[in-house]
Amino acid sequence: MTVFWLIAVLLGTGALLYVLRPLLKSREDPLVSRRAANIAIYKDQMRELDADRAAGTLAPEDYERSKLELESRLLEDVATEPSTVPSHGGRAALVVAIGVPVLAIGVYLGTGNLRGLDPHIGAPSEAQVEAMVARLAAKMRENPDDVEGWKLLGRSYAVMGRYDDSVKAFAQAAQRAPRDPQLLADFADVLAMSRGGRLAGEPERLVDLAAQLDPKNLKALALLGTAAYERKDFARAAEVWSRMLPLVPEGSEDARTIGENVEEARKLAGIGSATPKPVAKAHPGVRGTVRLDARLKKDVKPDDVLFVFARAPEGPPMPLAVLRARAADLPLHFALDDSLAMAQGMTVSSQPRIVVTARIAKSGKPLPAPGDLQGASKPVANDAAGVDVLIDSVIR
Repeated sequence: MTVFWLIAVLLGTGALLYVLRPLLKSREDPLVSRRAANIAIYKDQMRELDADRAAGTLAPEDYERSKLELESRLLEDVATEPSTVPSHGGRAALVVAIGVPVLAIGVYLGTGNLRGLDPHIGAPSEAQVEAMVARLAAKMRENPDDVEGWKLLGRSYAVMGRYDDSVKAFAQAAQRAPRDPQLLADFADVLAMSRGGRLAGEPERLVDLAAQLDPKNLKALALLGTAAYERKDFARAAEVWSRMLPLVPEGSEDARTIGENVEEARKLAGIGSATPKPVAKAHPGVRGTVRLDARLKKDVKPDDVLFVFARAPEGPPMPLAVLRARAADLPLHFALDDSLAMAQGMTVSSQPRIVVTARIAKSGKPLPAPGDLQGASKPVANDAAGVDVLIDSVIR
């Protein structure tokens, strides 16, 4: 099972790279360098291998076999002349990506043979791959309660571009494991791909639930931010993507890309911008949950705008940080830190005590108005966690 989980991690890493790279990066030239992509994927997979070995979750012999296989595949891919392929795939991209799911399927089918990690074994043909996937599909018909099998079948179909079949497989898995955040994020991803890449509707609902179940799930946060960006809720997109920064290595390519996406979304939202500080030195900010009093639920519509502010208990009324969401997001897990500052020098970390206010704005504007619903926390430290804000009053 160690190799199975290793492959699952690699698949997850590849999926995350796919999500992060295109965010806000549409340009006139839709082509990307195949060689550069292969090298980037290889580096990320090697980091995952090293991390698993250091954590003791990967046996030394499995580490060496997997490392040799990755090195062999990289040499084979970069030995040819550089070529370009469409960023959303195609036959060449399928050949590059197919090795990982093939290895996973081979292990999962119970052959008990780790020769699939032997670098001297040639890459399988497309016909062989399709046969392996068909065998897995047959296995799932015989064992329909195998959640991991349905997940693997869904991922395999997705790599092959068979998104409708992938959706059906993930639906079977989600039916049996409805609170698995990674499963829900993967399900949302392929469901969106089957709909032309659009996350609106059911895909967004699934990824929103995934982010609630696991607030640190990178893929869920990436997709949730993308969904907000698609509907032009740029403030929401910036807030969601900013949650990803503490979860990726400082100074990494992912951190740089996420930071640029947050910066651009904040500019489009017209709420100011500031280049995020290095993750290791960033102030954690105030974190907690906004809830709605049950007595007021009848007065709230799902699309009502929700603002969450951080202010100094004594000082200027201007917010130190603000994020925007929807009433449908309640209960909302928030993080108000310096990346959400409204003005230079007026930050959460600059004040020793903070009050967090949440307001459902019926007008959609940040200024309070009669009919708005509001609640506030007691004064807390500027790095407090677990802050509870209950919206329990109506502005008259």
